[in-house]
Amino acid sequence: MNKNYPNLKLDHQLCFALYAATNAVTRAYREGLEKAGLTYTQYLVMLVLWEEDNLSVSTIAKRLHLDPPTLTPMLKRIEVAGFVKRKRNSTDERIVEVELTQNGREIQHQIAAVQHSVECKTGLCHEDFLRLKDSLHLLVDVMREQESVRKAA
Repeated sequence: MNKNYPNLKLDHQLCFALYAATNAVTRAYREGLEKAGLTYTQYLVMLVLWEEDNLSVSTIAKRLHLDPPTLTPMLKRIEVAGFVKRKRNSTDERIVEVELTQNGREIQHQIAAVQHSVECKTGLCHEDFLRLKDSLHLLVDVMREQESVRKAA
């Protein structure tokens, strides 16, 4: 059927390969994260805060490539779960800062084990795992740069 357009075969699509891989990896995280009381997207927020605590909502959103309004409901749920505390900045009330609670710091050990388990489930050796991750980050950077150039033109 696709004799004229072999590039339109499903297995030739980078977008489908990334989509399927993302689904598989997210499913691999799900069970361990649920036991800890986190969803996958909440886990990503926690990763940002474990790297640097007490960040503004806009800074977290920027790190995760999200809009701040998308992040706010997620932060509310993480706060209700007892992992973070939101507060207004003392010098600029418009800025909301997010800080880890003691529970949020303590869960890091449990989640590190979940991440290690997922890395093992990929079947990749550590070096291949790191190469794949680095290649995907490069892909995102290149595509963002091209998008910025197109928007500027």
